[in-house]
Amino acid sequence: MQTSYDESAKVLKVISDPNRLKIIDILSCGEQCACDILDYFDFTQPTLSHHMKVLTDAGLVKVRKDGLWSYYSLDMIECNKIIKLLMDVFNESEDCICKEIRHKECK
Repeated sequence: MQTSYDESAKVLKVISDPNRLKIIDILSCGEQCACDILDYFDFTQPTLSHHMKVLTDAGLVKVRKDGLWSYYSLDMIECNKIIKLLMDVFNESEDCICKEIRHKECK
């Protein structure tokens, strides 16, 4: 597998938070202003800012500033890498880790 398990686990940990997963779902509909994202939650703007920073630092979300407002969208290249990773982990493929080790016959 091209991506290291350690790096992949870090990104999966980021999206394992229910609020961040919900944010990703919201952004799957297209770019959203932070103020609009906040309408979906019962927490403060600083809490949203924290979640958005974690998502942007992981490379899953892009931010665009327009005056005082921040607009967020999914970085589909990075999101597709996660989708491919999960497909590779859950399905046998040509470069599957199970093909790297020759299994000895059980006696």
